[in-house]
Amino acid sequence: MVLFPVVLMLFALLMERVENRLRKLLEPEPEVQQYLDKASNAEVKELTKLGLPAAVARMRKRRSRGEELDVARAS
Repeated sequence: MVLFPVVLMLFALLMERVENRLRKLLEPEPEVQQYLDKASNAEVKELTKLGLPAAVARMRKRRSRGEELDVARAS
């Protein structure tokens, strides 16, 4: 019974380290955050359909050509 508090404390410390590592891994990269800040409804739908890399590539291509998103098509 004396070992239980010690084991519990070690487990809590280990889980804190795991949580910190996961938090660092799950923070959005600047590119992802920029996409989410500027994405329209249609682009977010595209993200869910194609995945992030493809959606970001299409957004960059569209914006580099100077195309504006058709509002009627977006809704």
